[in-house]
Amino acid sequence: MIRLTEVTKTFPGTSKPAVDKLSLSIAEGEIVVLVGPSGCGKTTTLKMINRLIEPTSGSIMLAGQDILSMPAYELRRGIGYVIQQIGLFPHKTIAANIATVPNLLGWSKDRTDARVAELARLVELSPEFLNRYPGELSGGQRQRVGVARALAADPPVLLMDEPFGAVDPIVRANLQDELLELQSRLKKTIVLVTHDIDEAIKLGDRVAILSEGGHLEQYDSPDQILRNPANGFVADFLGSDRGIKRLSLITISEIKLDPGPVVPRSATRQEAAAVMARYDIGWAAIGDGTEVEGWFRAADLEGRDTLEHVVAREFQIRLSPTDSLREALDAAITSHSGMAAIFDGDRYLGIATVDDISREIVQ
Repeated sequence: MIRLTEVTKTFPGTSKPAVDKLSLSIAEGEIVVLVGPSGCGKTTTLKMINRLIEPTSGSIMLAGQDILSMPAYELRRGIGYVIQQIGLFPHKTIAANIATVPNLLGWSKDRTDARVAELARLVELSPEFLNRYPGELSGGQRQRVGVARALAADPPVLLMDEPFGAVDPIVRANLQDELLELQSRLKKTIVLVTHDIDEAIKLGDRVAILSEGGHLEQYDSPDQILRNPANGFVADFLGSDRGIKRLSLITISEIKLDPGPVVPRSATRQEAAAVMARYDIGWAAIGDGTEVEGWFRAADLEGRDTLEHVVAREFQIRLSPTDSLREALDAAITSHSGMAAIFDGDRYLGIATVDDISREIVQ
């Protein structure tokens, strides 16, 4: 969908290029993340794709066509663009902001209104917000509007420049999840710029790590970059915890789960104690097969011969097979047991231990 060949950008009055002979090939329907330190040319590269900045040399092809061969306004109408500051028109309603490009393209009012309503549903923005103004919305809500506006004319390409950098960490994580969920349905070609390697790893099908001057140091899948950094620069940029970072790419469904310390309600005190001793822990779950009521402590058995009247406690953290091993590790090390309980809805699947998870780091 997008191909950069030997693209260079040197700004007037500077001796060194901001981007130097950069070549990248971006497949249709994938998310490619440009990441690197300040001054590595990632935003400059993004802006060259939609000609907000003209390249000094080299070529950029979009769907097989040289972008310099078409009028800039025509190019941009086929590319959605989302920036960190969002750039909404403060004097226009949310509906009017989303309708910006359809109005420029001369769509009918009915078609535009239908598209605005569709996009509001798509980004989970309540219809009541459409008649409000940007200043009346939270940062996360404004960011959703920015994404909706970029998608208004259904462009095949979406450029995103630090799209979630201006919101708090919790909203940021939610917006990242929303983007991935949207992408699973829309299959746009997305080029996203970030300075956050964790965000790049989470969002990118492929990640391009750039160094100062727009030099491409490595371009590969997040897993391959974390497994095999191309050089010292990449290894340093990834940080010393790249093994932990890899866990965010692996789902719980990819490892074999232990059944865990589960005993039936009919078990005796001695049978429950034996299960706990086998796992060297002071608790067990009450259940039968894939059904569990909850868990109890060894101390709850004092003065009892059976589990008949033991009250089962709820699992406070219930992970699913689609959660990452990084989430499982966090749950395991913060729990009293060193284990994470895994459920598929109400169906109990087993446990993931710190040892189970740590084995994946060294593979």
